Amino acid sequence: MKSHTTAHDGIFTNLKGDLPASIVVFFVALPLCLGIALASGAPLFSGLIAGIVGGIVVGAISGSNVGVSGPAAGLTAIVLSALTDLGSFELFLTCVVLGGVIQIVLGVLRAGVIGYFFPSAVIKGMLTGIGLIIILKQIPHFFGYDKVPEGNDAFIQNDGQNTFSEIFNMIDYIAIGPTIIAFIALAILILWEAVLSKKSKVFTIVPGPVVAVAAGIVWQITMQGTEWGIRPEHLVPLPVPENFDSFLGQFSFPDFSAVTNGAVWVTAFTIALVASLETLLCVEATDKLDPYRRVTPTNRELIAQGAGNVVSGLIGGLPVTQVIVRSSANIQSGGRTKLSAIVHGILLLVSVIMIPTVLNRIPLSVLAAVLLLVGYKLAKPATFAGMYKVGWRQFVPYIVTVVAIVLTDLLIGISLGLGVGILVILYTSYQNSHFLHKEDMDGERPKVKITLAEEVTFFNKAAIRKQLDEIAEGSSLFLDVRQTRFLDYDVVEVLNDFVTSFKDRNVEVVVIMENERVSNPQDYFEVFDMRSVTGAR
Repeated sequence: MKSHTTAHDGIFTNLKGDLPASIVVFFVALPLCLGIALASGAPLFSGLIAGIVGGIVVGAISGSNVGVSGPAAGLTAIVLSALTDLGSFELFLTCVVLGGVIQIVLGVLRAGVIGYFFPSAVIKGMLTGIGLIIILKQIPHFFGYDKVPEGNDAFIQNDGQNTFSEIFNMIDYIAIGPTIIAFIALAILILWEAVLSKKSKVFTIVPGPVVAVAAGIVWQITMQGTEWGIRPEHLVPLPVPENFDSFLGQFSFPDFSAVTNGAVWVTAFTIALVASLETLLCVEATDKLDPYRRVTPTNRELIAQGAGNVVSGLIGGLPVTQVIVRSSANIQSGGRTKLSAIVHGILLLVSVIMIPTVLNRIPLSVLAAVLLLVGYKLAKPATFAGMYKVGWRQFVPYIVTVVAIVLTDLLIGISLGLGVGILVILYTSYQNSHFLHKEDMDGERPKVKITLAEEVTFFNKAAIRKQLDEIAEGSSLFLDVRQTRFLDYDVVEVLNDFVTSFKDRNVEVVVIMENERVSNPQDYFEVFDMRSVTGAR
């Protein structure tokens, strides 16, 4: 009997989970698409186009079962800078198209392997850090303070404020109506998930976020004109076309006349590299969140993202990447196949065409309540405790990544976490190059035994030199190399220097090999010297 969805199941095998999840992802994606466009200085409709393309086009081509793509907060600074430098949104769209082509080439060249080089502790730190950012960024929206648009995840804002100062500023601008309905929505979400969904299947079919959003719309309509009402600036700002012609007028198209412009290609390569890296990091993270631990084909993902960016750029959309906020919301809501990502894109498309006025009645504070729960699930206190119990070698890169992401941005945080992870590896390698065992023989020379590891590289040079320098005169050194398969030239030099310099100090050196002992170690070191040069084993 099949116990769960597998990587080989079709996209229609989990309809009861995927369809409700797609609705939740739709409500999460809607304000983020608009907010990222606003923060990027681009037309609001361009963010929606990117969300639609990310759901339908990328979702259809991608090999990810649970990943959701769309406009990414990590690209807002790049988009804003590009629009300023290029001076034209149409030229920027050309960069998006070219960036997509570059991503497709990277996928064909199998560059997706890059994502596998990031340590697990750093990826887990990325998830926790993003969870904390979601919580911190949604607190002002929860209380009706919507000065910073949704999707602006940078620590330092354009006005000089930062994530924490915005929370303190919020205290003077709390709006009663949005705050009350936000608490009601949060109560509905918690009650739905913790109690009602366990009592009846009806509550598992209808997602809690849908009920919360419906309650928000009802509140906005019934409280309109009262002191508990919700002003327009606290509602979803979906563009509303007057007619079909005005709807078509929202699309923009790239200007390929400047394809030979060097600045266009610099921006295109920047978009391709940053979008690809963010996608690969997100793929690693979503694969860890996937309850079935399915592995996404990374090269295919790069091709899918590239195709998405080509399409998005051709019709006036922002660049897309796989994004962790929507992906984690999808997983937490029961999404298990790519159908949920595709349907969420279809819902965005239908909503833009058919029901923009209804969606414009959704309070942003209600959507903030939905996102707060998403953030909490990514940054649970139990996660910190679990990483601490694993040991400092995992906890240090993890916590550095978390703090750096919150205080800077995603890519800087990941880079710092990776750097610390490399330092931890080097330190561990420094410690584990050898095992020192000291013995006293009855009335005779003190005996020191050093057992070398399987592979000893130049990273271990300092540690081995330190131990050799501490060997007392008149000792016997037994160097056990039975497990050693590679001895770096730098270490061979250290050992040769030691043997030469300590002859006058009455130190006996014996090399323990398989089934024999070599009392003339220089001969043995010369053999290893050749191994280090030729790579022989």
